Amino acid sequence: MLYYLFEYLEQQYQLPGASVFQFISFRAALAVIISLLISMIFGKNIINFLRKQQIGETVRDLGLEGQKQKQGTPTMGGVIIIIATLIPVLLFARLDNVYVILLVVTTLWMGTIGFIDDYIKKFKNDKDGLKGKFKVLGQVGLGLIVGSVLYFNDHVTIKEQVPQQIQTAMVSANNSMILMHNPAAKQFYPETKSTKTNIPFLKNNEFDYADILTFFNEDWKGYAWIIFIPVVIFIITAVSNGANLTDGIDGLAAGTSAISVVVLGLFAWLSGNIIFSDYLNIMYIPRIGEMTIFVGAFVGALIGFLWYNTFPAQVFMGDTGSLTIGGIIAVIAIAVRKELLIPILCGVFLAENLSVVLQVSYFKYTKKKYGEGKRIFLMSPLHHHYQKKGMHESKIVNRFWIVAIMLGVLTVVTLKLR
Repeated sequence: MLYYLFEYLEQQYQLPGASVFQFISFRAALAVIISLLISMIFGKNIINFLRKQQIGETVRDLGLEGQKQKQGTPTMGGVIIIIATLIPVLLFARLDNVYVILLVVTTLWMGTIGFIDDYIKKFKNDKDGLKGKFKVLGQVGLGLIVGSVLYFNDHVTIKEQVPQQIQTAMVSANNSMILMHNPAAKQFYPETKSTKTNIPFLKNNEFDYADILTFFNEDWKGYAWIIFIPVVIFIITAVSNGANLTDGIDGLAAGTSAISVVVLGLFAWLSGNIIFSDYLNIMYIPRIGEMTIFVGAFVGALIGFLWYNTFPAQVFMGDTGSLTIGGIIAVIAIAVRKELLIPILCGVFLAENLSVVLQVSYFKYTKKKYGEGKRIFLMSPLHHHYQKKGMHESKIVNRFWIVAIMLGVLTVVTLKLR
């Protein structure tokens, strides 16, 4: 809203300094600061409200050190993250931007699913919460919306550089050497709809979902949504569930998520800048830079939430927070066309997911074959395995954060590895 206000003041009254709101970096910085202040200042009031409503965590006895002390800690703290994210976005972002709209819808959609799950657990005395099939149905529904908008919306485009050999021919034809010596004069095709995405380690660094269909028949290119939308559904479901599994000890999910989101925010800013995207040989995506404001607000909200969530936690995010976090990360990655880097960037989520899948699968296999189930890990998800080994949860969290930072750096480096 403030973006439009200052735009009006600049156009009508030439207000000194009003033009600074045109800069994405300035508005993103403000979004970080405001979201931090909201989550840190008002977070305490929200925690006290949750405590008065007796929305405390019910802890099952799993034989983990310090587990019983967590009994009664307020949960549903994901509300802090959601509020601290949306308010700065509404204040500083352009609300007509398709990517910002998608992220706001994602936040409210996944937040509602998580809230319903937490509500059933706490007020309906059902420890299982919302049935798994309804959670998946909600994730699939969001995936359909996001996938359809990104595929069919006319404002979701890319702009590719004209190949060098064609530019050279253009220069020769015009008898001019401007394009050869002036990088700013590089030629780009008009904006086009595309299902191309970035893929690491390949020479051209690109992959087109439509190629899967055109491999069989060139005329099937227009049906690429048959591939693209299911991929979006799978990614959103997998990442949101991964974030949900990671939320098991104080500060783990919020900290690792903040690191991943910072990297995605960097990608959004670079992809929305025609000069940087050209230099790094990544896709230039018009209007994607506006997403940086949402990312800034989201990072600020996560860090502010950590003020109360680090050991010993004063509040847990619950499914209200964890499902929302996973959904937002997935949508940002898909929008900036870096979804194929998720296994690297969100390696902590992947490890947590795989540890559960491997544990359950191996237990069932050995029970069927030998009559007695065996386990790969002392306990799953993976962070509980280290707890069972006697490692303090603060050390586990700090080491997982370090791993997340290393994976984030590796993700950025992949842009030049091809």
